[in-house]
Amino acid sequence: MKKIILLSLGLAFIACKNEQENNIQPANEITEEDTSIVEDIKGELMPLEDIQLTLSKANKLVELPLECISTKYPYKPGYTLTSEQDLQTPDTIHPAFYGCFDWHSAVHAHWSLVNLLKQFPDLEEADAIKEQLQLHLSEENIQQELKYFKKKENKSFERTYGWAWLLKLSEELHTWNDSIAKPLQQNLQPLADQVVENYMEFLPKLNYPIRVGEHENTAFGMTFAYDYAKTTENEKLVDLITSRAKDFYLGDDNCPMGWEPSGFDFLSPCLEEVDLMQRVLAEQTFKMWLKDFMPGLMQKDFELTPGEVSDRTDGKLVHLDGLNYSRAWVFYNLANKYEDDFKHLKLIGDQHVSHSFKDLFGDSYEGGHWLGTFSIYALSQRK
Repeated sequence: MKKIILLSLGLAFIACKNEQENNIQPANEITEEDTSIVEDIKGELMPLEDIQLTLSKANKLVELPLECISTKYPYKPGYTLTSEQDLQTPDTIHPAFYGCFDWHSAVHAHWSLVNLLKQFPDLEEADAIKEQLQLHLSEENIQQELKYFKKKENKSFERTYGWAWLLKLSEELHTWNDSIAKPLQQNLQPLADQVVENYMEFLPKLNYPIRVGEHENTAFGMTFAYDYAKTTENEKLVDLITSRAKDFYLGDDNCPMGWEPSGFDFLSPCLEEVDLMQRVLAEQTFKMWLKDFMPGLMQKDFELTPGEVSDRTDGKLVHLDGLNYSRAWVFYNLANKYEDDFKHLKLIGDQHVSHSFKDLFGDSYEGGHWLGTFSIYALSQRK
């Protein structure tokens, strides 16, 4: 019933809103001057310019993916073994994406390199980055990756987290104005096409969304796929994701943000849903939906404590730094798209980035092999 009401945008829907929500008195809005200094949860101060992605920061950040894409071990395989013949080294099975501890981290490490080069063509390691991209993303290597995906036993391999990052990498190459970009994008396209085919086959069969704060989160996987579909004008994929997002989430109410985070979250189940729905719903429909789903986000005095990591050498516990970055990019996306309603969330995003960024460099490999990507994506969404 709620789906029909939302889509009709009738006045009756507004009249049925909770009276308490309608009578909320927002606190004074945060001004631009207030964001000149960010205070994180420990009371430490970080100047605003340290939150922004600069050339010097990019030169430092690029070291993480540039090193890990060729680091073979330690490695966590996600293989389904069908015989002894499948017991091969990671770089044999995945010649393009064998580094960075696991397949999806290797994929988004390549995305990080392309993204930073696009934003900062004068990176100190620009030539080395291009050399590595051409080496890893060769036609031969991608065809071997595709061969792996086409095995029937691997239909669920990296579903949907790795799929999402593969499409994000393809999208980044698609929009990169550089002489090596088009050949690399063409090399990668058959694998991107396979991932799109996987989405088209899988999403209609998924009866219920996966709402966890880790890799299987359905909203996250659909969000990046939606971005790719819009950029490449794949209307069939756009329509499918839009339809399935409404099926899964349009009737949701009162997301229990107080239950987050769970111990190993690097994604917020509530906020990932918000990030997807603000893409697929028209503005008025989205804001009416949000008043039911997370009304607190629209309050100017909204607060959210960053996740706290207790052991940076524990590959699961360090996930909470990723949560801080992924929360931040959702807040930035909302503030950028609907500034009048959500500009107060930019400060909350800054607090989350500030809290985790200080531990990024010199970190243990458990976090260092992937958190660079999350920080880059968060900072790239901050306008």
